Amino acid sequence: MSEAARTYQHFREIFGGEPRQRPGRSRTRVRETSGSEPFTPGRDPKPLGATIDALTSQLGWSGPLSQHELLASWGEIAGEETARHSEPIAVEGGVLQVRCESTAWATQLRLMRVDLLSAILERYPGAGVETIRFQGPDAPTWKKGPRSVPGRGPRDTYG
Repeated sequence: MSEAARTYQHFREIFGGEPRQRPGRSRTRVRETSGSEPFTPGRDPKPLGATIDALTSQLGWSGPLSQHELLASWGEIAGEETARHSEPIAVEGGVLQVRCESTAWATQLRLMRVDLLSAILERYPGAGVETIRFQGPDAPTWKKGPRSVPGRGPRDTYG
């Protein structure tokens, strides 16, 4: 039997056609399917994105990945102008912490809290954000440096 005829017969067996019987051979081989046979249903390749999504949900990474996506895309959520004056720090306990450039920006963003929160919940529902906390710039401290003194220091005359 030629190579082409063997290949043809092999494909007919795989794809369900009736195999041709050779003269003098009455017994056919019965193949057991182990679920790993090529060309069987369910063996089509799956998209890589679907596989990665299944893996991340199986390992419990969906929430942290969604939180990091949220932090990375702050400019798209809040707007470019607002993002230049504010920076998301972290999501802890359902609270998105955002550090602002000034107290005026922190106050302005507090007024926009509902709009920002609804945009976050719409785009990143798996991030687990329940509320947003806006912080102004850190106040200066006199606890460190070459002129620091123990105790209240220079502040004890302020009031």
